[in-house]
Amino acid sequence: MKLSVIIPVYNEVESIQVILKRVQEQNLADEIIVVDDGSKDGTRDLLKELDGKNGVRVVLHEKNKGKGAAVRSGMSAAKGDVLLIQDADLEYDPRDYATLLEPIKEGLADVVYGSRFLGASHRVTMFWHMVANKMLTFMTNILYNTILTDMETGYKVFRHEVLDNMTLHANSFDFEPEFTAKILKRNFRIFEVPITFNPRDYTEGKKIKLHDAFAAVWTLIKYRFVE
Repeated sequence: MKLSVIIPVYNEVESIQVILKRVQEQNLADEIIVVDDGSKDGTRDLLKELDGKNGVRVVLHEKNKGKGAAVRSGMSAAKGDVLLIQDADLEYDPRDYATLLEPIKEGLADVVYGSRFLGASHRVTMFWHMVANKMLTFMTNILYNTILTDMETGYKVFRHEVLDNMTLHANSFDFEPEFTAKILKRNFRIFEVPITFNPRDYTEGKKIKLHDAFAAVWTLIKYRFVE
């Protein structure tokens, strides 16, 4: 089972080398696809130096298109049997990879979500951000008759064939609800596992904003009724 780790990046010059080192230390990724989404802070220069070394492949967007567009570019480039999405902002810990991959290795799941709300250790911060996440997850459960605890998680792992005959359109943070809606409508087997979480706040560079929550609501409703 070959693993492709997809890392969407935008202005992460201070964290990109750290996250790459952490991913490589797990010795589980057969390829690491870093998609730079038009960074302007020096990230691109670093990535050009790292391209082709230690399993890293770099894809460059000439302008900023959004996280969803970067993830989709990474998916198109990925050659692995299993794909894992890894944010570059150090909120998610690659030491959780073994736990995330286990349900797929055991043949129990097609898709695994790393849940921030299943009791693993986490930094205590951003109450209203948590409330928004839980409300969006609750809405997902109502619309799609499921029992997820963390629809918005950045840790999504899935067999490559899950993408067969699936067209994704999201360019921004609406990737999470669109992908979730489409795998639920296709009845793929989904497992959730607990993950550690160290969120950064807006003063530290967190990019998702309140308007992204409204976009997620619309996305969940839209894809309940259309493809």
